[in-house]
Amino acid sequence: MVTTYLEGMQPSKNKSKEKAEPFYRLSVPRQKTSSEIISEARNVLRTLRTQRPFTPTQDQRKLFGSGSSRPPQNRPPSVFSLHASSFDLAESRPVSGVRLSPLDHKPTLVSFAKDEDSSISLPKPPANAAEVRKVSSARARLFRRNSQGDFISAKMVPPDQNEEKLDSEEPAMRNNLCRSNDNCLAEQRSVNSDGRFADEEQQFPCDRLKKPGTSSPWPRTTGWKRRVTGLEDETRINESEEEAIFWHVKILPILHELEKEDNVENLCLACTDLYQALNEGNMLGKRFKRRRVLLKTLYKLVDIDSDPLCLKLAKIILAMKVDGKNLLSVCKLALKICRNEKNDCIIQNDRLLDCLLEVLRTEDLLKNDEALLYCMGAMKFMSGNAVLLNEMVNKGAIETLLQLMKQINNIKENDTYFSNLGHLLVQLTATLRNLADLPPARCQLLHCGAVSELCVALEQRVSDMDVCTYIVRIFSKLSSYNDFCAALADCSRCYILFLALLNEHQKQQDLVIRIIFILGNLTEKNNQAREQFFKEKGSVNTLVSLFQTYYELDLSAQKWYHYRGGEEKNHPKHPSEAEDVLIKLIRVLANLSIHPSVGAALAAAHRVVELLVTVLEYKSVDDCEELVINAATTINNLSYYKVKSSAVQDKKLHIAEMLLKLLMSNNMDGVVEAVRVFGNLSQYHEICDFIVQKKIYKFVIALLDAKNHEVCFSACGVLLNLTVDKNKRALLMEEGGIGKLVDCLQDFGPADWQLACLICKTLWNYSDNITSAASCFGEDTNRLLVLLTSLLDEELASDYSLDRELRDHHRLYWEREFKPVAEKLRDRIQSHHSFLPAVTVTPF
Repeated sequence: MVTTYLEGMQPSKNKSKEKAEPFYRLSVPRQKTSSEIISEARNVLRTLRTQRPFTPTQDQRKLFGSGSSRPPQNRPPSVFSLHASSFDLAESRPVSGVRLSPLDHKPTLVSFAKDEDSSISLPKPPANAAEVRKVSSARARLFRRNSQGDFISAKMVPPDQNEEKLDSEEPAMRNNLCRSNDNCLAEQRSVNSDGRFADEEQQFPCDRLKKPGTSSPWPRTTGWKRRVTGLEDETRINESEEEAIFWHVKILPILHELEKEDNVENLCLACTDLYQALNEGNMLGKRFKRRRVLLKTLYKLVDIDSDPLCLKLAKIILAMKVDGKNLLSVCKLALKICRNEKNDCIIQNDRLLDCLLEVLRTEDLLKNDEALLYCMGAMKFMSGNAVLLNEMVNKGAIETLLQLMKQINNIKENDTYFSNLGHLLVQLTATLRNLADLPPARCQLLHCGAVSELCVALEQRVSDMDVCTYIVRIFSKLSSYNDFCAALADCSRCYILFLALLNEHQKQQDLVIRIIFILGNLTEKNNQAREQFFKEKGSVNTLVSLFQTYYELDLSAQKWYHYRGGEEKNHPKHPSEAEDVLIKLIRVLANLSIHPSVGAALAAAHRVVELLVTVLEYKSVDDCEELVINAATTINNLSYYKVKSSAVQDKKLHIAEMLLKLLMSNNMDGVVEAVRVFGNLSQYHEICDFIVQKKIYKFVIALLDAKNHEVCFSACGVLLNLTVDKNKRALLMEEGGIGKLVDCLQDFGPADWQLACLICKTLWNYSDNITSAASCFGEDTNRLLVLLTSLLDEELASDYSLDRELRDHHRLYWEREFKPVAEKLRDRIQSHHSFLPAVTVTPF
């Protein structure tokens, strides 16, 4: 019984959209990776790839972009005025670590003889030298301890000169202050024999404290009463002597400078010194007893319209662990600074990011949701800068943001905070979207379980377009990488979530195109993902509905374009929004069809096939190359399945007519794809007759000269099926077909045993009724015979220049596929050939 080979192939997948490199006569086989050889057979069924949807960068930094679904009246303001009055001094009281019991006695206030009518009494300064020496000794110890520090060269105020000047300082204190200064300075000079503070006596003349034009030294003011009865006691709680000395020596002089200085640059330098001094004295945070005085001074400076200064102030205020209204205001201040990208450089240098991350890590979500919103908004603006983006990753921002997202996800929809936290989630997911561009960030997102948290947020916020769009953009970026794509595919809920979003927001192109892109990535390499998505209720109906919607949109746009007199040469080179959706949607169908049962079901889905054929009808390859080629590839995949009520089989002649248009185009990728489809369809006699009638076989034979192994492979598939019919075998002699096949065998044989096998099968079918080798193969007989003998050499099949896995695979295919066919063909030729003249064949 004579064996006739038919081109049908086994279902497999292959890389798409990759142009094969041209091949000429090779001395060694083209090396492929092991994964290419083992995982991908180059046959009928192929997956498709496409570009990720493009997301333009916003021209301006906004809390909510111009495309936000939130109306302005329903979202926190992005623009606001910020002044010193925006802060609340009452919230700046220090936190005491000791619970105090009320005093049983009332303090006795001392009145001054110089003003007997005064109703205000003041505490006495130290009465004896021993008390002064006690303070001075502590101060000396502090100086010696910090002798290697960076003490600022500012005015030094002794302990008795408290924060009066900062809070309605009274001139009537000058006599007592002068006496205290003299005592302290005298003691200090005796301690510091090195003369480091030798000029301090000149820095504290009593006349400096006298206000010009003040006639009465003791005005009766409630402010002074408040200082004596409240603030002084408050700031002295649990304050050590060394802390008090440090305040007066290091901090208070800088605050005086901040009050009197007008130059912004000098103010910035003073703020830098202040932060360093507070950090050195361990005075950052809530437990600093004099923080109220400090913060009051800083709040006043907010009125100065200077971003560099406000940056310095924000850093210190945040480091002081303010809360309530003050936390909200300082976070707004940070947002205002970060909104201007010109400030990115100074933000990098001042480490504002550390402070904002600390806020996100420590502040209560429900109590400070609005403050966290603006804090997160500031970080989102920062993430627009490449340097700051990398800094975020290095400082653990990924873990912090995911922990915050987890807290937000724990708030259920019926909670009163749910809606407001959606605004925060917009800023958070927008920041994660930017972070997803960095390889280290992708690793951290995967390690920290970002997939599950993002899916929970997506499920809870399915009606929130802004949140959904940002999360889908994150998945769109990350699903392009195998490890993350596998993690997403393992999240069983993701498929039903994506379908819900597609049904909810079907006409939101920005969202739809990214979800379709993600589904294409999931189904490209994962057979389980193909099956799982297909089994979700309504999955195919949803895809068909989207196909219909965007086909109609594209058709309307095309008609409008032609109505306005658009010429073909002026047609936009980039796909339109509707075309882009169709490209990625068809890719999902092509990838799904790789799965045997799913592919068979889709081949019988008449509406799916109708829409694919419609694309070939109304769209030319010049209009949108990727769309047309993707449609042809998907039809090719579906044409593999021989199932009852196959829609492809029912429409095969109409499909062939549409492919003819693609075959005659000047687009080589389109030509190859059309030939591939004909390779499958030519298994039907009607299509073979169509190929002969339309002279398509001549075009296919001409493609053998392409010197491209993929093109030759597709062309051989068509010719193989034509030679099944004995009445069509003679066509192979036309256009020099036999010689071209032998050329291909010589050019690509050792590099591509699959193609070599296909050529031998074609020649075997062609020579079925051979009577004479010379009359059958003509002048190519001897060359073919020598070539087959060379290719059957086992040494050629065992190329030791290849790695072992690849070499074993090459040999296996050579033994099981090529060798049996090649030996039969060689024996047939030899049995019908009487002699063998000398023929030279180029060695491989």
